[in-house]
Amino acid sequence: MCGRYILFGPLAAWAQLVGATAPPEFAPRCNIAPTQQVLAVRRAPGDEAAHFALLRWGLIPSWAKDPKIGSRLINARAETIGDKPSFRAAFKHRRCLLPADGFYEWKTVDGRKHPYEFGLVDRTPFALAGLWESWTDAGGGTVETCTIITTAANELLAPFHDRMPVIFDPPACKQWLAAEPGDSGALRSLLRPYAAEKMAAAPASDRLNSSRYEGNDCRD
Repeated sequence: MCGRYILFGPLAAWAQLVGATAPPEFAPRCNIAPTQQVLAVRRAPGDEAAHFALLRWGLIPSWAKDPKIGSRLINARAETIGDKPSFRAAFKHRRCLLPADGFYEWKTVDGRKHPYEFGLVDRTPFALAGLWESWTDAGGGTVETCTIITTAANELLAPFHDRMPVIFDPPACKQWLAAEPGDSGALRSLLRPYAAEKMAAAPASDRLNSSRYEGNDCRD
């Protein structure tokens, strides 16, 4: 799964990479957690270009009666997003990217859980594959939410977890955000484990054991 990640920037360079409009203000963060506002890039129906948006992490399907379902839908399995009622409409029409510099998984050693940071070998930013939805409450208010897509873990992640977020290289980013609704088979082919040899792992601070930690000194 993916339950915590990092975004430091620089966002302007990342925007240029995926052909998106200039990003909004977003403070660098090393401990982004579910239910929080996250920065995403999307191409909504009718849009000619991709643009940034602030979404709440934890997808609420448009048909949901209770928004609390979002806290259980922070991830979507790549193998079933085209079939699950919670995700299939978004897979067709509302795909997004979440810029990141790294993400975390935990390993239990001597009865204690310790976080590890995963990212690219050259420490460059990358894109996580996501879906987004718009949900309207009884009072007519709108909430826009998102989920991160996961796939089977590669060799680097496997000792920590059996799942990992889908990471895209630049060509895949543009294909993922391409015109709606998209070729289901071609899109599914993008949702595969990222090459382990292009990634690195390092111990992170135990401060991350609390999702409420807001500091930016999470690297050991």
